[in-house]
Amino acid sequence: MSFDKLFKLSDYQTTVKTEILAGLTTFLATMYIIVVNPSIIQKTGMPFNGILTATVLVSALSSLAMGFYANNPIVIAPGMGLNAFFTYSVVIGMKIPWPVALGAVFWSGIIFLLLSVFNIRTLIVRAIPKQLRFAIAGGIGLFITLIGFSNAGFVVANPATIIGPGPINAITLTFLTGLAITGILVVFRIRGALIIGITLTTLVAIPIGRYWGDATAVNHGTRTLVTWQGLFAIPDFSLIFSMNLLESLKLSMIPVVFSFLFTDMFDSLSTLVGVAEAGNIKDQHGEPRNIKESLIIDSLSTTISGLLGSSSGTCYIESATGIEQGGRTGLTAVVCGLLFIPFMFMSPLLSMVPSIATSPALVLVGVFMMKPVADIAWNELDNAIPAFLAMILIPLTYSITQGIIWGFLSWTVIKLATGKKQEVSPTLLVIDFFAILALL
Repeated sequence: MSFDKLFKLSDYQTTVKTEILAGLTTFLATMYIIVVNPSIIQKTGMPFNGILTATVLVSALSSLAMGFYANNPIVIAPGMGLNAFFTYSVVIGMKIPWPVALGAVFWSGIIFLLLSVFNIRTLIVRAIPKQLRFAIAGGIGLFITLIGFSNAGFVVANPATIIGPGPINAITLTFLTGLAITGILVVFRIRGALIIGITLTTLVAIPIGRYWGDATAVNHGTRTLVTWQGLFAIPDFSLIFSMNLLESLKLSMIPVVFSFLFTDMFDSLSTLVGVAEAGNIKDQHGEPRNIKESLIIDSLSTTISGLLGSSSGTCYIESATGIEQGGRTGLTAVVCGLLFIPFMFMSPLLSMVPSIATSPALVLVGVFMMKPVADIAWNELDNAIPAFLAMILIPLTYSITQGIIWGFLSWTVIKLATGKKQEVSPTLLVIDFFAILALL
Protein backbone atom coordinates (compact mmCIF):
# COMPACT_ATOMS: atom_id res chain seq x y z
CA MET A 1 0.00 0.00 0.00
CA SER A 2 1.35 3.42 -0.94
CA PHE A 3 1.89 6.27 1.50
CA ASP A 4 -0.77 8.24 -0.35
CA LYS A 5 -3.46 5.62 0.31
CA LEU A 6 -2.31 4.80 3.83
CA PHE A 7 -2.23 8.40 5.06
CA LYS A 8 -4.62 10.00 2.53
CA LEU A 9 -1.96 12.48 1.43
CA SER A 10 -3.90 13.64 -1.62
CA ASP A 11 -7.07 14.21 0.41
CA TYR A 12 -5.15 16.53 2.74
CA GLN A 13 -3.21 18.18 -0.10
CA THR A 14 0.25 17.21 1.08
CA THR A 15 3.20 15.15 -0.14
CA VAL A 16 5.62 12.60 1.27
CA LYS A 17 8.44 15.16 1.12
CA THR A 18 6.40 17.73 3.05
CA GLU A 19 5.38 15.20 5.70
CA ILE A 20 8.96 13.98 6.19
CA LEU A 21 10.16 17.57 6.56
CA ALA A 22 7.36 18.28 9.03
CA GLY A 23 8.22 15.15 11.03
CA LEU A 24 11.86 16.18 11.22
CA THR A 25 10.86 19.68 12.32
CA THR A 26 8.61 18.34 15.08
CA PHE A 27 11.32 15.96 16.23
CA LEU A 28 13.87 18.76 16.51
CA ALA A 29 11.39 20.75 18.59
CA THR A 30 10.53 17.83 20.90
CA MET A 31 13.80 15.89 21.15
CA TYR A 32 14.78 17.82 24.28
CA ILE A 33 12.43 15.53 26.24
CA ILE A 34 14.86 12.62 25.75
CA VAL A 35 17.35 14.31 28.07
CA VAL A 36 15.09 16.64 30.10
CA ASN A 37 12.62 13.97 31.26
CA PRO A 38 15.34 11.76 32.83
CA SER A 39 17.03 14.79 34.40
CA ILE A 40 13.79 15.58 36.28
CA ILE A 41 12.60 12.08 37.19
CA GLN A 42 16.01 10.81 38.32
CA LYS A 43 15.51 12.89 41.48
CA THR A 44 13.09 10.16 42.60
CA GLY A 45 16.01 7.74 42.78
CA MET A 46 15.25 6.09 39.44
CA PRO A 47 18.28 5.48 37.16
CA PHE A 48 18.88 8.19 34.56
CA ASN A 49 19.69 5.79 31.71
CA GLY A 50 16.64 3.66 32.49
CA ILE A 51 14.35 6.71 32.34
CA LEU A 52 16.00 7.84 29.10
CA THR A 53 15.33 4.45 27.50
CA ALA A 54 11.71 4.55 28.73
CA THR A 55 11.31 8.10 27.40
CA VAL A 56 12.48 7.10 23.94
CA LEU A 57 10.28 3.99 23.86
CA VAL A 58 7.16 5.88 25.02
CA SER A 59 7.76 8.70 22.53
CA ALA A 60 8.49 6.39 19.60
CA LEU A 61 5.71 3.85 20.15
CA SER A 62 3.06 6.47 20.98
CA SER A 63 3.89 8.70 18.01
CA LEU A 64 3.93 5.75 15.62
CA ALA A 65 0.53 4.63 16.93
CA MET A 66 -0.83 8.16 16.57
CA GLY A 67 0.33 8.29 12.98
CA PHE A 68 -0.89 4.88 11.86
CA TYR A 69 -4.13 4.66 13.86
CA ALA A 70 -5.34 8.26 14.20
CA ASN A 71 -3.61 9.67 11.08
CA ASN A 72 -2.89 12.93 12.87
CA PRO A 73 0.41 14.89 12.83
CA ILE A 74 0.50 14.95 16.62
CA VAL A 75 3.51 13.70 18.57
CA ILE A 76 3.12 12.06 21.97
CA ALA A 77 5.86 11.90 24.60
CA PRO A 78 6.21 12.04 28.40
CA GLY A 79 4.70 15.39 29.35
CA MET A 80 6.50 18.31 30.91
CA GLY A 81 4.64 19.29 34.06
CA LEU A 82 3.42 15.72 34.44
CA ASN A 83 7.00 14.61 35.07
CA ALA A 84 7.44 17.40 37.63
CA PHE A 85 4.17 16.40 39.34
CA PHE A 86 5.31 12.76 39.38
CA THR A 87 8.69 13.67 40.86
CA TYR A 88 8.15 16.57 43.25
CA SER A 89 4.52 16.18 44.32
CA VAL A 90 3.97 12.42 44.38
CA VAL A 91 7.33 10.75 45.06
CA ILE A 92 9.23 13.44 46.96
CA GLY A 93 6.32 15.42 48.44
CA MET A 94 3.99 12.55 49.36
CA LYS A 95 6.87 10.12 49.93
CA ILE A 96 5.30 7.49 47.69
CA PRO A 97 7.84 4.92 46.38
CA TRP A 98 8.46 5.40 42.69
CA PRO A 99 7.28 1.86 41.70
CA VAL A 100 3.93 2.66 43.33
CA ALA A 101 3.81 6.03 41.54
CA LEU A 102 4.43 4.22 38.23
CA GLY A 103 1.51 1.95 39.11
CA ALA A 104 -0.69 5.03 39.59
CA VAL A 105 0.35 6.26 36.15
CA PHE A 106 -0.62 2.88 34.69
CA TRP A 107 -4.07 2.85 36.33
CA SER A 108 -4.76 6.45 35.27
CA GLY A 109 -4.01 5.31 31.72
CA ILE A 110 -6.48 2.43 32.01
CA ILE A 111 -9.20 4.85 33.15
CA PHE A 112 -8.22 7.17 30.27
CA LEU A 113 -8.64 4.32 27.85
CA LEU A 114 -12.12 3.46 29.13
CA LEU A 115 -13.19 7.10 28.91
CA SER A 116 -11.85 7.28 25.36
CA VAL A 117 -13.30 4.00 24.09
CA PHE A 118 -16.75 4.93 25.37
CA ASN A 119 -16.45 8.37 23.79
CA ILE A 120 -16.70 10.19 27.12
CA ARG A 121 -13.55 12.19 26.39
CA THR A 122 -14.91 13.06 22.95
CA LEU A 123 -18.05 14.41 24.63
CA ILE A 124 -15.79 16.53 26.82
CA VAL A 125 -14.07 18.00 23.77
CA ARG A 126 -17.41 18.83 22.17
CA ALA A 127 -18.52 20.54 25.39
CA ILE A 128 -15.69 23.09 25.10
CA PRO A 129 -17.20 26.33 23.67
CA LYS A 130 -15.64 27.48 20.39
CA GLN A 131 -14.69 30.84 21.90
CA LEU A 132 -12.63 29.00 24.53
CA ARG A 133 -11.07 26.81 21.83
CA PHE A 134 -9.79 29.90 20.05
CA ALA A 135 -8.46 31.24 23.34
CA ILE A 136 -6.78 27.96 24.27
CA ALA A 137 -4.94 27.93 20.95
CA GLY A 138 -3.71 31.47 21.57
CA GLY A 139 -2.83 30.67 25.18
CA ILE A 140 -0.77 27.66 24.14
CA GLY A 141 0.96 29.89 21.58
CA LEU A 142 1.88 32.37 24.30
CA PHE A 143 3.00 29.49 26.51
CA ILE A 144 5.29 28.10 23.79
CA THR A 145 6.69 31.57 23.20
CA LEU A 146 7.40 32.04 26.90
CA ILE A 147 9.19 28.68 26.97
CA GLY A 148 11.28 29.77 23.98
CA PHE A 149 12.27 33.10 25.52
CA SER A 150 12.96 31.43 28.88
CA ASN A 151 15.11 28.67 27.38
CA ALA A 152 17.19 31.34 25.67
CA GLY A 153 17.67 33.37 28.86
CA PHE A 154 16.02 36.32 27.14
CA VAL A 155 13.24 36.40 29.78
CA VAL A 156 14.26 35.52 33.34
CA ALA A 157 12.83 35.48 36.86
CA ASN A 158 13.02 38.81 38.66
CA PRO A 159 12.07 39.11 42.38
CA ALA A 160 11.06 42.75 41.94
CA THR A 161 8.92 42.38 38.82
CA ILE A 162 8.19 38.61 38.73
CA ILE A 163 9.82 38.32 35.31
CA GLY A 164 12.10 40.63 33.41
CA PRO A 165 14.60 40.83 30.54
CA GLY A 166 17.74 38.74 30.80
CA PRO A 167 21.22 40.14 30.29
CA ILE A 168 22.45 40.82 26.78
CA ASN A 169 25.31 38.36 26.51
CA ALA A 170 26.75 35.75 24.19
CA ILE A 171 23.80 33.42 24.72
CA THR A 172 20.99 35.94 24.19
CA LEU A 173 22.77 37.51 21.21
CA THR A 174 23.09 34.08 19.62
CA PHE A 175 19.39 33.48 20.25
CA LEU A 176 18.48 36.83 18.67
CA THR A 177 20.65 35.98 15.67
CA GLY A 178 18.85 32.66 15.30
CA LEU A 179 15.46 34.35 15.73
CA ALA A 180 16.29 36.91 13.04
CA ILE A 181 17.53 34.27 10.60
CA THR A 182 14.59 31.93 11.21
CA GLY A 183 12.07 34.79 11.09
CA ILE A 184 13.38 36.01 7.73
CA LEU A 185 13.30 32.46 6.32
CA VAL A 186 9.70 32.08 7.50
CA VAL A 187 8.67 35.44 6.00
CA PHE A 188 10.10 34.33 2.65
CA ARG A 189 8.29 31.00 3.11
CA ILE A 190 11.46 28.98 2.65
CA ARG A 191 10.63 25.28 2.92
CA GLY A 192 12.26 23.81 6.01
CA ALA A 193 12.73 27.26 7.56
CA LEU A 194 12.46 26.03 11.14
CA ILE A 195 14.92 23.16 10.62
CA ILE A 196 17.39 25.47 8.88
CA GLY A 197 17.01 27.95 11.73
CA ILE A 198 17.64 25.29 14.39
CA THR A 199 20.71 24.00 12.53
CA LEU A 200 22.22 27.45 11.89
CA THR A 201 21.61 28.58 15.48
CA THR A 202 23.40 25.46 16.74
CA LEU A 203 26.38 26.27 14.51
CA VAL A 204 26.42 29.90 15.64
CA ALA A 205 26.38 28.71 19.28
CA ILE A 206 29.56 26.61 18.95
CA PRO A 207 31.94 29.47 19.96
CA ILE A 208 30.07 30.06 23.26
CA GLY A 209 32.25 28.83 26.09
CA ARG A 210 35.20 28.31 23.79
CA TYR A 211 35.94 31.77 22.49
CA TRP A 212 33.01 33.90 23.67
CA GLY A 213 31.10 33.98 26.96
CA ASP A 214 30.35 31.13 29.33
CA ALA A 215 27.37 28.73 29.12
CA THR A 216 27.63 27.43 32.69
CA ALA A 217 24.53 29.30 33.84
CA VAL A 218 22.23 27.64 31.30
CA ASN A 219 23.91 24.36 30.44
CA HIS A 220 23.89 22.35 33.68
CA GLY A 221 27.43 23.25 34.68
CA THR A 222 28.98 22.73 31.25
CA ARG A 223 31.05 25.73 30.17
CA THR A 224 30.46 25.21 26.45
CA LEU A 225 26.97 25.35 24.98
CA VAL A 226 27.53 22.93 22.08
CA THR A 227 29.59 20.01 23.35
CA TRP A 228 30.56 16.74 21.70
CA GLN A 229 29.94 13.96 24.24
CA GLY A 230 30.25 10.98 21.97
CA LEU A 231 27.85 9.20 19.66
CA PHE A 232 26.62 5.97 21.30
CA ALA A 233 25.23 5.01 24.70
CA ILE A 234 23.99 1.55 25.74
CA PRO A 235 20.22 1.53 26.48
CA ASP A 236 19.07 0.54 29.99
CA PHE A 237 15.89 -1.57 30.14
CA SER A 238 15.90 -2.01 33.93
CA LEU A 239 12.73 0.02 34.55
CA ILE A 240 10.45 -2.00 32.27
CA PHE A 241 7.65 -3.66 34.33
CA SER A 242 9.11 -2.23 37.55
CA MET A 243 5.81 -0.66 38.70
CA ASN A 244 3.92 -1.89 41.76
CA LEU A 245 0.32 -2.39 40.62
CA LEU A 246 -1.13 -3.77 43.85
CA GLU A 247 0.17 -1.01 46.15
CA SER A 248 -1.04 1.62 43.71
CA LEU A 249 -4.62 0.30 44.08
CA LYS A 250 -4.85 1.18 47.77
CA LEU A 251 -7.51 3.71 48.80
CA SER A 252 -4.83 6.23 49.77
CA MET A 253 -3.66 6.25 46.13
CA ILE A 254 -7.04 7.21 44.63
CA PRO A 255 -6.32 10.99 44.84
CA VAL A 256 -2.96 10.42 43.14
CA VAL A 257 -4.50 8.40 40.31
CA PHE A 258 -7.22 11.04 39.93
CA SER A 259 -4.61 13.82 39.79
CA PHE A 260 -2.67 12.04 37.03
CA LEU A 261 -5.96 11.40 35.23
CA PHE A 262 -7.26 14.97 35.43
CA THR A 263 -3.97 16.71 34.60
CA ASP A 264 -3.14 14.48 31.65
CA MET A 265 -6.70 14.59 30.32
CA PHE A 266 -6.90 18.37 30.16
CA ASP A 267 -3.34 18.74 28.91
CA SER A 268 -4.05 16.40 26.01
CA LEU A 269 -7.54 17.75 25.30
CA SER A 270 -6.44 21.37 25.31
CA THR A 271 -3.39 20.59 23.18
CA LEU A 272 -5.48 18.70 20.61
CA VAL A 273 -8.07 21.49 20.48
CA GLY A 274 -5.46 24.26 20.35
CA VAL A 275 -3.29 22.65 17.68
CA ALA A 276 -6.35 21.69 15.62
CA GLU A 277 -7.61 25.28 15.67
CA ALA A 278 -4.23 26.80 14.86
CA GLY A 279 -3.39 24.31 12.10
CA ASN A 280 -6.95 23.80 10.82
CA ILE A 281 -6.68 20.05 11.51
CA LYS A 282 -10.45 19.67 11.85
CA ASP A 283 -13.23 17.49 10.48
CA GLN A 284 -16.38 18.58 8.66
CA HIS A 285 -18.05 19.35 11.99
CA GLY A 286 -15.28 21.68 13.12
CA GLU A 287 -13.99 19.19 15.71
CA PRO A 288 -10.34 18.09 15.99
CA ARG A 289 -9.84 15.47 13.31
CA ASN A 290 -10.12 11.80 14.38
CA ILE A 291 -10.52 12.94 17.98
CA LYS A 292 -11.65 9.57 19.37
CA GLU A 293 -8.74 7.70 17.81
CA SER A 294 -6.28 10.37 18.98
CA LEU A 295 -7.55 10.18 22.55
CA ILE A 296 -7.36 6.37 22.57
CA ILE A 297 -3.70 6.55 21.56
CA ASP A 298 -3.07 9.24 24.17
CA SER A 299 -4.62 6.92 26.76
CA LEU A 300 -2.49 3.97 25.67
CA SER A 301 0.58 6.19 25.87
CA THR A 302 -0.10 6.90 29.54
CA THR A 303 -0.66 3.19 30.18
CA ILE A 304 2.62 2.08 28.58
CA SER A 305 4.43 4.93 30.34
CA GLY A 306 3.74 3.20 33.65
CA LEU A 307 4.80 -0.14 32.19
CA LEU A 308 8.04 1.14 30.69
CA GLY A 309 9.12 3.38 33.58
CA SER A 310 8.18 6.99 32.91
CA SER A 311 5.61 9.61 33.89
CA SER A 312 2.49 9.98 31.73
CA GLY A 313 2.69 10.43 27.97
CA THR A 314 0.64 13.22 26.43
CA CYS A 315 0.11 15.11 23.17
CA TYR A 316 2.82 17.70 22.61
CA ILE A 317 2.18 21.34 21.84
CA GLU A 318 5.44 21.36 19.87
CA SER A 319 3.56 19.36 17.22
CA ALA A 320 2.53 22.81 15.99
CA THR A 321 6.04 23.28 14.57
CA GLY A 322 5.59 20.39 12.16
CA ILE A 323 2.04 21.44 11.29
CA GLU A 324 3.29 24.92 10.46
CA GLN A 325 5.92 23.26 8.27
CA GLY A 326 3.08 21.68 6.29
CA GLY A 327 2.44 18.41 8.12
CA ARG A 328 -1.19 17.35 7.78
CA THR A 329 -1.28 13.58 8.22
CA GLY A 330 -0.09 10.79 10.46
CA LEU A 331 3.02 10.37 8.31
CA THR A 332 4.44 13.40 10.16
CA ALA A 333 3.99 11.60 13.50
CA VAL A 334 5.40 8.36 12.08
CA VAL A 335 8.55 10.10 10.85
CA CYS A 336 8.99 11.78 14.22
CA GLY A 337 8.40 8.49 16.05
CA LEU A 338 11.00 6.71 13.94
CA LEU A 339 13.53 9.48 14.58
CA PHE A 340 13.26 8.87 18.33
CA ILE A 341 14.38 5.22 18.08
CA PRO A 342 18.07 5.70 17.11
CA PHE A 343 18.55 8.07 20.04
CA MET A 344 17.94 5.21 22.44
CA PHE A 345 21.51 4.37 21.36
CA MET A 346 22.69 7.85 20.28
CA SER A 347 21.37 10.05 23.07
CA PRO A 348 24.68 11.95 23.55
CA LEU A 349 24.25 13.39 20.05
CA LEU A 350 21.12 15.27 21.15
CA SER A 351 23.06 17.22 23.74
CA MET A 352 24.80 19.03 20.89
CA VAL A 353 21.59 20.95 20.07
CA PRO A 354 21.24 23.59 22.83
CA SER A 355 17.91 24.95 23.98
CA ILE A 356 18.67 28.33 22.43
CA ALA A 357 18.76 26.62 19.02
CA THR A 358 15.13 25.48 19.30
CA SER A 359 14.02 28.66 21.08
CA PRO A 360 13.57 30.74 17.88
CA ALA A 361 11.30 28.03 16.45
CA LEU A 362 9.21 27.99 19.63
CA VAL A 363 8.83 31.77 19.60
CA LEU A 364 7.70 31.77 15.97
CA VAL A 365 5.26 28.91 16.59
CA GLY A 366 3.67 31.25 19.13
CA VAL A 367 3.09 33.70 16.28
CA PHE A 368 1.47 31.01 14.14
CA MET A 369 -0.82 29.87 16.96
CA MET A 370 -2.24 33.34 17.61
CA LYS A 371 -4.31 33.22 14.41
CA PRO A 372 -7.52 31.84 16.04
CA VAL A 373 -7.54 34.73 18.56
CA ALA A 374 -8.88 36.94 15.77
CA ASP A 375 -12.08 34.84 15.81
CA ILE A 376 -12.85 35.61 19.47
CA ALA A 377 -15.88 37.90 19.80
CA TRP A 378 -14.02 40.61 21.73
CA ASN A 379 -16.97 43.00 21.52
CA GLU A 380 -19.18 40.49 23.38
CA LEU A 381 -17.83 40.60 26.93
CA ASP A 382 -19.61 37.45 28.07
CA ASN A 383 -17.43 35.66 25.51
CA ALA A 384 -14.35 37.84 25.75
CA ILE A 385 -13.78 37.63 29.52
CA PRO A 386 -13.66 33.81 29.82
CA ALA A 387 -11.66 33.59 26.60
CA PHE A 388 -9.14 36.13 27.84
CA LEU A 389 -8.77 34.38 31.21
CA ALA A 390 -8.19 31.02 29.53
CA MET A 391 -5.66 32.51 27.13
CA ILE A 392 -3.64 34.62 29.57
CA LEU A 393 -3.61 32.20 32.51
CA ILE A 394 -1.96 29.42 30.49
CA PRO A 395 1.38 31.27 30.25
CA LEU A 396 1.03 33.19 33.54
CA THR A 397 0.45 30.03 35.61
CA TYR A 398 2.80 27.98 33.41
CA SER A 399 -0.01 25.44 33.16
CA ILE A 400 -2.36 24.58 30.31
CA THR A 401 -4.61 22.88 32.84
CA GLN A 402 -5.01 26.01 35.00
CA GLY A 403 -5.87 28.14 32.00
CA ILE A 404 -8.55 25.80 30.74
CA ILE A 405 -10.03 25.25 34.24
CA TRP A 406 -10.52 28.97 34.88
CA GLY A 407 -11.78 29.44 31.33
CA PHE A 408 -14.46 26.81 31.94
CA LEU A 409 -15.48 28.11 35.35
CA SER A 410 -15.66 31.76 34.31
CA TRP A 411 -17.63 30.84 31.18
CA THR A 412 -20.18 28.92 33.25
CA VAL A 413 -20.59 31.64 35.89
CA ILE A 414 -20.93 34.49 33.38
CA LYS A 415 -23.31 32.64 31.05
CA LEU A 416 -25.59 31.55 33.89
CA ALA A 417 -25.54 35.03 35.44
CA THR A 418 -26.50 36.65 32.12
CA GLY A 419 -29.37 34.24 31.45
CA LYS A 420 -27.62 32.29 28.68
CA LYS A 421 -27.87 28.87 30.27
CA GLN A 422 -28.36 27.29 26.81
CA GLU A 423 -24.64 27.93 26.23
CA VAL A 424 -23.70 25.80 29.24
CA SER A 425 -24.09 22.12 28.39
CA PRO A 426 -24.66 19.42 31.03
CA THR A 427 -21.25 17.96 30.11
CA LEU A 428 -19.61 21.30 30.82
CA LEU A 429 -21.25 21.38 34.26
CA VAL A 430 -19.77 17.96 35.00
CA ILE A 431 -16.37 19.22 33.83
CA ASP A 432 -16.74 22.24 36.12
CA PHE A 433 -17.40 19.92 39.07
CA PHE A 434 -14.20 17.95 38.48
CA ALA A 435 -12.31 21.19 37.82
CA ILE A 436 -13.31 22.48 41.25
CA LEU A 437 -12.21 19.17 42.83
CA ALA A 438 -8.84 19.52 41.13
CA LEU A 439 -8.38 22.98 42.62
CA LEU A 440 -9.07 21.85 46.20
